Amino acid sequence: MRVLFHGAAGAVTGSMHLVEAGGKRVLLDCGLCQGSAEMEASNADPFPFDIATIDALVISHAHIDHIGRVPLLVKRGFRGPIFAQQATAELMPIMLLDSASLAESDAERFNRRRAHGEPERQPLYTKDDVADAMAQVRPLAYDTRDTILDGIDIAFRDAGHILGSSIVELWADGKKLVFSGDLGPTGTPILRDPTAIQQADLVLMESTYGDRNHRDRAETIVELGRILDEAWRDGGNVLIPAFAVGRSQELLYWFAKYWDEWQMSRWQVFLDSPMAGKVVQVYGRHHDLFDEDAKAVWRDAPNPFKLPNLHVTAGADESMAINRIQRGAIIIAGSGMANGGRILHHLRQNIGRREAHVVFVGYQGVGTIGRRLVDGAKWIRIHGRDYRVNASMHTVGGLSAHADQRGLLDWFGHFDPKPQLALVHGEDKAREALAGEIGERDGIEVVLVRPGMSLDA
Repeated sequence: MRVLFHGAAGAVTGSMHLVEAGGKRVLLDCGLCQGSAEMEASNADPFPFDIATIDALVISHAHIDHIGRVPLLVKRGFRGPIFAQQATAELMPIMLLDSASLAESDAERFNRRRAHGEPERQPLYTKDDVADAMAQVRPLAYDTRDTILDGIDIAFRDAGHILGSSIVELWADGKKLVFSGDLGPTGTPILRDPTAIQQADLVLMESTYGDRNHRDRAETIVELGRILDEAWRDGGNVLIPAFAVGRSQELLYWFAKYWDEWQMSRWQVFLDSPMAGKVVQVYGRHHDLFDEDAKAVWRDAPNPFKLPNLHVTAGADESMAINRIQRGAIIIAGSGMANGGRILHHLRQNIGRREAHVVFVGYQGVGTIGRRLVDGAKWIRIHGRDYRVNASMHTVGGLSAHADQRGLLDWFGHFDPKPQLALVHGEDKAREALAGEIGERDGIEVVLVRPGMSLDA
């Protein structure tokens, strides 16, 4: 068994790893590169392998940095099966149709403004390409070992990151590969804890937060309540860039749980994302994947997805109408890194107002507007215009959907004996710190893979 690394190898986005085993080739994830303009332009580059030789694609979860190039792969000739956990299979068309819509809009905007003689830009893929890709998806349940190709079995285990997120176990050639996908922290609301795996020959593990530990979640929730109280006193709005899958649903969960304590009824809460609204419906169909605490909240508090002051906006007119509200609005909108989507329009209207507050609740990739704001930028460019940053910025790291260093160490600690370990899905600073901790504790050499590298199990 050999693994070739093509994406999220020294970076956090663009997950893509190719497994060669049993005379077959299986691709793990096919994600979009996100961040700087250069990184995003690279999504249109040719794939670093012969697409015709790929026998199957296995998806870890539905975040766009893990599935965002799937329609492009199909558009360019991939005809094999695409395996995904059942909830992931339901989330994929929602995420990919939104991605296609953004690509089409960006291309249209560029073409309207392009200089004379400059070639037209084509979208990476279209909604029709998404439909073609989804026709190849084969849903699988958690905790079942399935033969996907002659000589190759896989099983999905709960990764606790977002609904349907999976750790992938793959057996072939008498060897076992474990791909962590993205691991969630233990004790996160709604979802169950990541599944402990004990045996493997080779592990590919994410390392997004390999160099730090999150703030205690209970302290984080207290902080979030304080921010909302402060924002109410300041008389402005609260903007929360949030991924449509995971963080948006968790925020609504906390608003329901602390409905009385945080005086949530005084706010208008806007989930300004048609995609997030559809995702909420998928979550609502999968209570069987919730943890016991979440089931209790659904019984004892206002339904988080049906709060009496919750407005799920669909059309652009409804979204634009929010910007007439000067105070008392909590606006949850994508994208989570503020590198596109409706949150940019709300930032344009609010970021220059000292009474406004912006709350970041997830990882902000290098080169994104979110990262520049988190790093203290005084001016920010949105849609070709510069805006002074006067709003208050808050980073609430304890709501991360990723395991921190302690969580990653705990998860890998279950393997006995210790297998080969390759760190993926992390910037070098995070990977180096995590590799050092594991090397010191377990006495193994940890590989920091790069695009183009390969490892044999």
